Amino acid sequence: MIPELHIPELDNFFYLPEEIINVLDSLEKLARKHSVNILVVGRQGCGKSSLISQFAAYYKRPLAVFQIGQLSEPGQLFGEHALKGGDTYYQEFLFPRAISTPNCVVHLEEINRPEHPKALNELFSVLSEDRSIWSDQLGLIKVAKGVVFFASMNEGEEFTGTDSLDVALRDRFYILPVDYPSVEIEKKILTSKTGIDDNQAGMILKIIGSLRSDPNIDETISVRHSLMIAELMVAGGSLRESLIYSLSVSRDLIESLLLAVHVETKETIIKSSEYKLFL
Repeated sequence: MIPELHIPELDNFFYLPEEIINVLDSLEKLARKHSVNILVVGRQGCGKSSLISQFAAYYKRPLAVFQIGQLSEPGQLFGEHALKGGDTYYQEFLFPRAISTPNCVVHLEEINRPEHPKALNELFSVLSEDRSIWSDQLGLIKVAKGVVFFASMNEGEEFTGTDSLDVALRDRFYILPVDYPSVEIEKKILTSKTGIDDNQAGMILKIIGSLRSDPNIDETISVRHSLMIAELMVAGGSLRESLIYSLSVSRDLIESLLLAVHVETKETIIKSSEYKLFL
């Protein structure tokens, strides 16, 4: 059964640079004339998927998300042959309905991570000026009026399983780069989304700032990480515990940073090694 399409819930604490907001508004107006393709690029955890969901919510458009990393063969976005009661039939997927739904936001998540190198071939037709594709099973599928195609991806050698996006495919998109917010905005995000107080949020960001600026640390410390730390603290975890169990960073390094920002000695260096029953 194909799921229904819904307008996502608006995030009341979602921050973007004013320039990006203005560009999104212009692209939304353009989409009223013809379908638009937008590629959102940026480091992991900087809010690429959240931006797309917020766009759909703000402009009251239904959203459909497709994990491109799950495509193992060409044509899989549209459907597949299945067996029922000994008979073979063609099972249509959500993608044809989404692109046929007026004003739908279609999110192609991690577009540079397909399992099969030719799995994206069908996208050339729906993203081109023709905006249609022929399927032997479904017939001619046309992209509906006002549909906005968003794609998102992480780029770089550190991302296992990703490929460089085909130049001809990339050429069909407006490119929207996003990055981590300033410290002031990130602090607002932490306090508004998790309920943590300003002082604790400031300590989290001071330590994270040191980690982000350390050239010897390979791990990217994203806004997603800072939210995880804040949420764990609000739930009762200490700053030390929240940092250690939210990040893949050396405990010794975290301990030294805690001391450097003058966190209370008890919270910083006292660690319990005693085992207890978890009952």
